Amino acid sequence: MEQKDYLLREIEKIGVIINAIRQKIFGGNDNLAITIEKQFEEAKELLLNESYFDLDRFLALNIEESNGYICSFQGFNIENVELLADYFSQMGFNDTTESSKMYLEKALQLYDLCNLQSRTFSFERETKISAIRNSISC
Repeated sequence: MEQKDYLLREIEKIGVIINAIRQKIFGGNDNLAITIEKQFEEAKELLLNESYFDLDRFLALNIEESNGYICSFQGFNIENVELLADYFSQMGFNDTTESSKMYLEKALQLYDLCNLQSRTFSFERETKISAIRNSISC
């Protein structure tokens, strides 16, 4: 019972962290002077400090290694993986540098992982996947 409570707290903690990062970067217009790159650096630091998730390492991994890395964290359930995918897709769509394609590809990998692990079909997730594929192919 105690182990289950710990896992639930870890899952909730990672979900809160990812939502806080998304809200900080994309949620408001009060920090317009701060660049997306600086916010991304702060997000990487927050993920590393709070959940020991190394975003730079994750971005450098191929599909199989990425899936293994995500699965090595107890707090990454399907919802949190999808939140992370949403974060990467927003970074890809909002970034004007060459990194945008990398973010979109990583988001696509995460959405595919969600589809593999989830037992339910999500129209919303499929819509996001289609938008990313259209953006990458253009």
